[in-house]
Amino acid sequence: MCDDNRVSAEFWADIMGLDVGAEWGPFVPVTIAHGVTFDFANAPPDLPGGIQPQHYAFLVSEAEFDAAYEKIRRYRLTYWADPHGEREGEINHNDGGRGIYFQDLNGHFMELITVPYGGWPDRR
Repeated sequence: MCDDNRVSAEFWADIMGLDVGAEWGPFVPVTIAHGVTFDFANAPPDLPGGIQPQHYAFLVSEAEFDAAYEKIRRYRLTYWADPHGEREGEINHNDGGRGIYFQDLNGHFMELITVPYGGWPDRR
């Protein structure tokens, strides 16, 4: 849920280097890997309690991380190395990769990591 589905979809697409799809009914889609879409819908104005923040984590390549990180800095978004927001302005290096947390325009928490939790499995 979001305040403005078009603006939110364009924000996510810009950060992630993706395209915004054609509006379909109440949804504005952004397609990510493997044909998965995030379909952005406007929250009803009388939604009890307002928009409830969600957490979205993305495993990205090093190049995708670099591009997204540059845009996060361009937008002057606050970002953290940890999910509790205690290490502001830092990048974590968990499991030998890089990771950051930040919020989108509606307060949803986004996470970008370059190595999965626990590291890459052995590929022998």
